[in-house]
Amino acid sequence: MDDTTVLFRPVGSEELKLIRESGYAAFPPRLFWQPIFYPVLSEEYATRIARDWNARDGNAGYVTRFAVKTGFLQRYEIHTVGSAIHQEYWIPAEELDEFNRNIVGKIEVIAEFHAP
Repeated sequence: MDDTTVLFRPVGSEELKLIRESGYAAFPPRLFWQPIFYPVLSEEYATRIARDWNARDGNAGYVTRFAVKTGFLQRYEIHTVGSAIHQEYWIPAEELDEFNRNIVGKIEVIAEFHAP
């Protein structure tokens, strides 16, 4: 079996609903205005996004954790988009189905945040 890399993804309520409908096996297709899917490398970074951005204005934010085959990820660069913890992969939207096929196990929800 291939080695895996653990990644995180902050999601909102609608995206979580679609993940649940997949049996926690896949992320939903990107919307027409979203050219990339960006899983992140640290739980801390995912938590900041879920808590500070997704859980605003009466909404909720969730942190998901999942494993992806490391061999598959090697074709993508890691991008740092701020400080050292702000690292993420940029997966083109048209490659998300293949990304989903390389998830090992289930997508887990490990934290949730609600607007005050």
